[in-house]
Amino acid sequence: MATEAVSRLEGDFDYIVVGAGSAGCVLANRLSADQRSRVLVLEAGGRDSWIWFHIPAGYLFAIGNPRADWMFQTEKEPGLNGRSLNYPRGKVIGGCSAINGMISMRGQAEDYDHWRQLGLAGWGWDDVLPVFKRLDGHFLGETEYHGASGEWRVEPLRVRWDILDAVAKAATEMGIPATTNFNTGNNNGVGYFHVNQKRGVRMSTARAFLKPVLKRPNLRLETGVLVEKVLFDGRRAVGIRFRQNGRVVEARARGEIILSAGAVGSPQILQLSGVGPAEWLDEFGIAPVLDKPGVGRNLQDHLQQRAIFKVQGAKTLNTTYHSLVGRALIGTEYALFQSGPLAMAPSQLGIFTMSSSDHERPNIEFHVQPLSLDKFGEPLHRFPAITVSACNLRPTSRGTIRLRSGNPSDKPMIAPNYLSTFEDKRVAADAIRVTRRLMRQPAMRVHAPEEYLPGPGVGDDDASLAKAAGDIGTTIFHPIGTAKMGLPSDPTAVVDERLRVIGLDGLRVVDASVMPTITSGNTNTPTIMIADKAAQMIIADARDRQGTSSRNAA
Repeated sequence: MATEAVSRLEGDFDYIVVGAGSAGCVLANRLSADQRSRVLVLEAGGRDSWIWFHIPAGYLFAIGNPRADWMFQTEKEPGLNGRSLNYPRGKVIGGCSAINGMISMRGQAEDYDHWRQLGLAGWGWDDVLPVFKRLDGHFLGETEYHGASGEWRVEPLRVRWDILDAVAKAATEMGIPATTNFNTGNNNGVGYFHVNQKRGVRMSTARAFLKPVLKRPNLRLETGVLVEKVLFDGRRAVGIRFRQNGRVVEARARGEIILSAGAVGSPQILQLSGVGPAEWLDEFGIAPVLDKPGVGRNLQDHLQQRAIFKVQGAKTLNTTYHSLVGRALIGTEYALFQSGPLAMAPSQLGIFTMSSSDHERPNIEFHVQPLSLDKFGEPLHRFPAITVSACNLRPTSRGTIRLRSGNPSDKPMIAPNYLSTFEDKRVAADAIRVTRRLMRQPAMRVHAPEEYLPGPGVGDDDASLAKAAGDIGTTIFHPIGTAKMGLPSDPTAVVDERLRVIGLDGLRVVDASVMPTITSGNTNTPTIMIADKAAQMIIADARDRQGTSSRNAA
C-alpha cells in the first residue's frame, strides 16, 4: 500500500494550540500578544458565521445539530438504567462557549483551596481570584471580587419571569438566603444568574478573545482540522500531524504544543499519539511513547435530575413559543431591544443549597427554567411548565474517555459512570426531595405545581428516588478531569501544576481536562481562568529558557 503524501506548513511555530474552544481562544490571544512569537491554532470545527451562535436562545437550535455539535453520545450507563445520553460539545471556534448556557460561575473558594491542598501550588482561591478579576468585564465594575476592563463580559439577564420570582420566594421560605452575586467564593443562596453576553448577544471566547486579534501577522488559525497525533522526537513533542481538505499536513513547533481540545478531545489526541494507559493503546496497536495510566480516566460531570412541574396562572416560554403571535412578539422584542426570550440563557434562576444536613456547604445547584422539553433538540412542551433541575456539585463517581479505534475520525467511547457510588445515589435522591419541598412552599400554591417528572407515582423512599434519578438524570455538560493535574508521585496525574505533561517535554494540556476535581458550579468560566493562568506560565517559562540559553552561550 502506497504511503500517503504529507505536506508541511511553512516555517516553525513557537506555539501550536490544538483547539479554539473556551481555553484555546484565550491562549491564542495571550500567546500572540508578543509579536516575536508565531502561534498556530488548529480547530476541528468551523467559523461562527451561523446566526444561532450569537442569539442567546440559539442553544435550542445548536445543541443536537451537527452544524454546531459533535453529536457525541455516552455508552449505555448502568447508573442511568441502561440509557445513553447525548453529550454536546461545540463544533466551532469558541467551542462549548458558543453553544452553552452562558452562565458566569466560578464555583466555591473551597474548590480551589482543595486543589492547593492536593499539593498544586498556585491554584488556591487567593491565587485564582486575581485571574478571574483580570478576565472580568463585569457590569458591577471594579469591586473586591470583580474587574471591569477584561474581555470576558458579564451582564445581568435581560428578561424576567413572574413564575421564577415565585420560585425564588419559595426558596427563601425554605430558609435559603437571597443573593445578588454567586461569584464571591461563597455561592450559597437563591438569585438570578449573571451571563456572558454583551447587550443581549452571546459572548463566546471566539468573540471575546480570538476574533479581535486574528489580524495579528504572527497568529494563524486553521479550521476544519482533524488532528491525527502529536509528533515526538524521543520524548519531546515537536509537531502535529493533521488532515485538512483531504490532505495530510504536518506543522512543527520549536517551542510548545498545547492541547486545548477539551475533556473529551485532549485525552483522545493523547491516546492516538501514544500517551495513555499502555493496555488501552495496545488494543489498537498504538506504539506507546509514554505509559500514562491517568489519560482518559478521572472523568467527572454534573448530572442533573430534570424535574418538570406543570403550572397554572403564569406565563412560560412553552405557551409563548407555540403561539404565532407570541413568536412574532418575541422576534420583534429582540430585533428592537436585544431583550426578551431570545436573549434568554437556558437557566435564569439559580439555587445553591445543601441536599441534607450532612453537608456544611452547598452541594447541589438548581437551574430553574420557565420552559420544559423532553431533551435539547426537541420541541418545547405545549403545556405551561417549569423545569427545576438539581445537580450534585461534587460527584464521587468517576468515568473514562477511551478510543473506540485507532482511527482519529471515530468518536471516542464516553463512559461517565454516573451514579456508580452510594454517595451519588443518596445525593440524587435527596435532591429530588428538596425539589419537591421547594414546590410545596406557600409562594407556589397559587400556581398549583403538578409534578410531571419524575411523576407523582414515584415514592419518597431511597430506592424509588434513586431509580427515578437514573430515569430522568442527564448531563449538564460539564465534563472535566481526564488529564488531571497532580504531583509527579501520583501515578494517575497527567500534568503538573504548570500543566506540563509529566514525563514529556514541550507538551502541555490546557482545558477543563486538567481539573483534578470538579468545581461547584458551571465550568466554563473556570476553564477560561485556567487558560489565562496557563498562558502566563507558558510565557514565563519561555523567558526562563531564553535566559538560561543566553547565560549558557555567554
